[in-house]
Amino acid sequence: MFSKTRVTEKPQTPGTPAPESYQAPLPERSEAPVAAPARKASPSVLSSDLTVVGNIRTEGDIQIEGTVEGDIRAHQLVIGESATIRGEIVGDEVVVNGRVVGRVRGLKVRLSASARVEGDIIHKTIAIESGAHFEGSVQRQEDPIANGPTKKLAPPASE
Repeated sequence: MFSKTRVTEKPQTPGTPAPESYQAPLPERSEAPVAAPARKASPSVLSSDLTVVGNIRTEGDIQIEGTVEGDIRAHQLVIGESATIRGEIVGDEVVVNGRVVGRVRGLKVRLSASARVEGDIIHKTIAIESGAHFEGSVQRQEDPIANGPTKKLAPPASE
């Protein structure tokens, strides 16, 4: 009723004799390298009991819950509610939930209701939730994360 054929055997049609051996042709090989599937790396996390003295630089994403005394540069940077940063922050996307003492530069900057920022913010787009505490100046630039030094912002003119 059922028959089993081996891979090296050519399938038979009824009424034809089976050849002694049959070698199936191998598929042509492509010499192009196979690209690994793109995957989103998870963010690096600095826990709340960790203190870093020095600069942090990554091309990826980072979430900070502890204390950093130094500059931070990342693609996406999330400052947790328990975090304290003393230094400059630079990133494509910066979300501040904790405390920052220093300049913040980012394409997208968001200060949540629990944010406490003491320093200038240079951004392309900004969102400040009600309840956020901010002391400093805000300046919009087309490319705020450019490596060039940013001039000190002038105080507001009195009338």
